[in-house]
Amino acid sequence: MTTHPYLHQGLSILHARLKSPQSPLSIAGAVHPFVTLSWETCAGATTLGHQLLPLLNQHIPEEGRSWMFLDKDLINQALSLNHLPDHLADYLPEDRLPEIKGLIGEMVGLHPPLWELEHRVTEAILKLAQLGCVILAGRAANLITRDLPGGFHLRLVTPRESRIKRAQVLHNLSHDAAEKFLRDNDSARERHMQTHFEQDINDPRLYDLVINTDRIAPATAARLVVETMRERLTVASPA
Repeated sequence: MTTHPYLHQGLSILHARLKSPQSPLSIAGAVHPFVTLSWETCAGATTLGHQLLPLLNQHIPEEGRSWMFLDKDLINQALSLNHLPDHLADYLPEDRLPEIKGLIGEMVGLHPPLWELEHRVTEAILKLAQLGCVILAGRAANLITRDLPGGFHLRLVTPRESRIKRAQVLHNLSHDAAEKFLRDNDSARERHMQTHFEQDINDPRLYDLVINTDRIAPATAARLVVETMRERLTVASPA
């Protein structure tokens, strides 16, 4: 699992709070800010996530805690919270295509049923959101947490040709291979959202803010998100 200072420190605090009887989860009426991040493939989610971290720590702090960005580590953390081995993440992609592989794993006892794994991941996402100070990327986190106060739901989009160029550079692909890479990954996320929530991932009404990262630079987008969150939290805070 890849780590960075924010993730390492944040996870240490997260595990301590989950074990503590004084966890914010037990405080009636406590609201902790969090962000969910949805994106088109190669729309700059990782770049924006890391641009957000220092600004969130500076402008939307919570005492003794650092914000953390859980992107590809999200499923592994969800499994860890439920005392399951990390390799089970292979059976929980944002897609239904590997279902046969998953069903074989169930039959030979490699892991619990897929519906149970999905349920545990959902529970972990809810726990992380309730604790706050976390950017939850992917896994339909915006829908899982939509009834929780304190959430800000963000979607990143970019014209296809710009994303193809990014995929070519990032993954050393030809134009055609990059186009297929985008199509496969976008379709996988769309199927996951439709299969589990009967929602269109591209529906802008599912998000608080949709940003075209081809037109707005990551640093500017990060400042926009943080300022919008600060305004919302100020209005929501009791006088």
